[in-house]
Amino acid sequence: MAEAPKSNATIRDVARAAGVSVASVSRALNGLATIRPELRRQIEDVAAQLGYVPHAGARHLSLSRSGTIGVVLPDLHGEFYSELLRGMDNEASVRGLHLMLMVMHGEAARGVTALQTMRGRVDGLVVMAPHVPADELLAHLPAGMPVVLLNGSGAAPDRARLRLDNHAGAQALVDHLIASGRRALVHVTGPEGNVDAEERLAGARAACARAALPLRVIRGDFTQGSGARAAEQLLHDGDGVDAIFAANDMMAIGAMMRLREGGVPVPEQVAIAGFDDIPLAQLISPSLTTASIDIADFGGSAVARLAQVIAGNDDAALEQRRPVLVVRQSTRSNSSTKTPADRADREEA
Repeated sequence: MAEAPKSNATIRDVARAAGVSVASVSRALNGLATIRPELRRQIEDVAAQLGYVPHAGARHLSLSRSGTIGVVLPDLHGEFYSELLRGMDNEASVRGLHLMLMVMHGEAARGVTALQTMRGRVDGLVVMAPHVPADELLAHLPAGMPVVLLNGSGAAPDRARLRLDNHAGAQALVDHLIASGRRALVHVTGPEGNVDAEERLAGARAACARAALPLRVIRGDFTQGSGARAAEQLLHDGDGVDAIFAANDMMAIGAMMRLREGGVPVPEQVAIAGFDDIPLAQLISPSLTTASIDIADFGGSAVARLAQVIAGNDDAALEQRRPVLVVRQSTRSNSSTKTPADRADREEA
């Protein structure tokens, strides 16, 4: 049985109370993979009961740092992930770190495998898994491993988190469409069960409800093809839609291209807006109105935050970023009088 808590407990006290060696305690509390999960939990429980706090200097000397951080992403398709990784790689390079990348391809089981594969090989993890329930993700994170969660679902109060305010960004985009005179709005969503997609849908619905306007919803999957299919459906239905808000830029671009192929002028007949502000958004014609999140900076901030966690200088607080509304040609007002939102180039969502 563990001894009564005491503030000056040593690693030897933990080892004695847990009935294990000092080396086992060190491996367990440093998150190394060479120890059984049940024994790790036993040691962690004893350490907590004794109030044991590792000495920062001794902990640093006891660890063999790899200089590598792990990155687990749901996908690599499209400009969003290339920009995210560019930002991560730039920040890692500045800090003399290397990246080890694993991709989930939308499958939670692959994410679990990725986490298990990286255990003991990296100094910390940046994990982006918006389609994995928080309790499931947290259950498989390596014990003692420094982690930063990007856009995760649910609460994780003891983990560093970096999130987008998807709701505010989507609401600002729909408010802009309504202010520019649009009244028959469609939202093309991301995949079901994805927290980013669900929050953007909620923001769009909130804006329409406040304006007492209906919102038609078509399910997409964040790909350009699903945006094109949504536009094809609208062309077939011919029900007078005058604005499309897609949950990411690639779907918005797909919808725009299909409407133009079908002879529907953008934005004169149908305004189109996206989300993310990928580099292509300002290069296409008409240029795309979107919610900018500065993707590369978002990725770089995740790596910087992880470096703070590894160094023991992070307070595990939630950092939430508000997207910036970027108004471009694809939502030019269809009324003779431009609104303030149409005249603005950028404004915070």
